[in-house]
Amino acid sequence: MAEFSLKLNDDQIQLRDWVHGFARDVMRPAGEEWDEKEETPWPIIEEAAKIGLYSWEMMAEVMMNDPTGLSSMLMLEELYWGDAGIAMSLMGTGLAAAGVAAAGTPEQVMEWVPQMYGTADDIKLGAFCSSEPDAGSDVSAIRTKATYDEAKDEWTLNGTKTWITNGGIADVHVVVAVVDPGLGTKGHASFIVPVEAKLDGTLRQGQKFKKHGIRASHTAEVVLEDVKVPGSFLLGGKERMDEKHARLREGGGGAVSNSAMKTFESTRPAVGAQAVGIARAAYEYALEYAKERVQFGRPIIQNQSIAFMLADMLTEIDASRMLVHRAAWLARNGEFKNAEGSMAKLKAGRTATWVTERAIQILGGYGYVREYPVERFHRDAKIHDIFEGTEQIQQLVISRAISGMRIE
Repeated sequence: MAEFSLKLNDDQIQLRDWVHGFARDVMRPAGEEWDEKEETPWPIIEEAAKIGLYSWEMMAEVMMNDPTGLSSMLMLEELYWGDAGIAMSLMGTGLAAAGVAAAGTPEQVMEWVPQMYGTADDIKLGAFCSSEPDAGSDVSAIRTKATYDEAKDEWTLNGTKTWITNGGIADVHVVVAVVDPGLGTKGHASFIVPVEAKLDGTLRQGQKFKKHGIRASHTAEVVLEDVKVPGSFLLGGKERMDEKHARLREGGGGAVSNSAMKTFESTRPAVGAQAVGIARAAYEYALEYAKERVQFGRPIIQNQSIAFMLADMLTEIDASRMLVHRAAWLARNGEFKNAEGSMAKLKAGRTATWVTERAIQILGGYGYVREYPVERFHRDAKIHDIFEGTEQIQQLVISRAISGMRIE
């Protein structure tokens, strides 16, 4: 087990600086354009794929093989510093890959994660499909159903998913469905649904959402109508099933049961890192503006009211980063004790929303118009108080962890 330390090694520093260069030179200049278009930024994804930034090998290197868990946090912070909407398009596949890693066998991970990314010449996308119209934070309310035909060794999926990154345009969808309602969330399982397999039934895109922020990322409904997948597409493997009743074993279904919650738990530090990147972008822009903007004969940073705001902004960003890095290490080493992942996401999400709002205040009227990026930073930040568990859900998780009681 790696020893926790905030000190970065040479490889991590090199990775951070490399990703920062891509974010600075390729992503940031394109941020406003793709925010206005509200479309998937394919040219940027292609550029990332050419240099190996968008690839399953990178996913394995920074998210699976790093014993500290910090490399992926560094990469995410830099990408979201560049532009959150474009970064979400680049990293949406990573959530689907995390879903496979959380619930799948090693063989399934090696089979499906590379297919989610494709190659530099044939780019693919992945999508993780958990949320539903009536089941957001409450994953126990999932209604998408998976029915098993033992004779054919085949599953049939029916239901509607919503708020899905890359939903309907992905090449591989990871779909969380109810196998046995009697087991509650332990009766949930995840399934691979690859579009190119030409499966019986229909997987189609429903409504595409027009969003407040991260608008360069595709978010839509996914509708499944009698989609049939082979038994081998159940993540976790057939050995997790009771052959007679086709039920998930309560005692032995750990790799399958609660797959959505396991995925979210493992990715909450990552959401925190995203928020830190956005907050840092807003802080740095406001700092430079305050140094250059002259009012009443001097730069506005010489006004205590402005300088103190910037001091508080940086303090909150650094505190959030420390919580994120601690949570990432604990997650990677199986050492969560008191919902540290939720703490990191809660703190970083709040920080991003607050820091970007303060940046607008420092710029005044210029901060409120689209010619300056801080209003976009603010729009992009807010989602980090909402997705993968709202601010209130994080408080609930933390309060249950520290009390040992069922807090409602």
